[in-house]
Amino acid sequence: MVTSRALYLAFLLAIGAERLFEVALSRRNAARAFARGGRESGQAHFPAMVALHTAFLASCALESGIRTFPGALGWAAVAAAMGAQALRYWAVASLGDRWNVRVIVVPGEPPVQSGPYRFMRHPNYTAVVLEMLAVPLIHGCWLTAAVFSALHALVLRVRIRAEEAALGAAWQDAFAGRPRFLPGGDGRG
Repeated sequence: MVTSRALYLAFLLAIGAERLFEVALSRRNAARAFARGGRESGQAHFPAMVALHTAFLASCALESGIRTFPGALGWAAVAAAMGAQALRYWAVASLGDRWNVRVIVVPGEPPVQSGPYRFMRHPNYTAVVLEMLAVPLIHGCWLTAAVFSALHALVLRVRIRAEEAALGAAWQDAFAGRPRFLPGGDGRG
């Protein structure tokens, strides 16, 4: 019989495979952006972000060895993780070849304001924040959820400042008053 942990580990492997696909897509998109004159910013924080996301999946796998599937909370976390994935794919699709795991801006390109960007400035980061909470809780890994959510908040604070500065005045004007993470927010968050 397949155990809940075995299913969870398979789910984590699927997320890992998805991340590898995203890295390949990002490399392709980066090459296209650089060919259009793109400039990269925020390189200093990028290795910390990669290490955090890699350690996150490892921590989920390790902690799941001492936890059990938490029933209703686990199913709610599955739903939240799937919702985060849907939001992530919507954001990636809306950006098209401008989506990247790095901060690369092509001067003169207008800000993308379609898809979830109509409602918030950083829907992809909203999805990642939700994943950091939900993915560990699928198998009761509350310690991973707490620690990595806190660490991710620190990295995200640096990342968003670098990204928003790189995007420049046209982006700032287009997104003035639009909430960062949740539709209906006041735009300061």
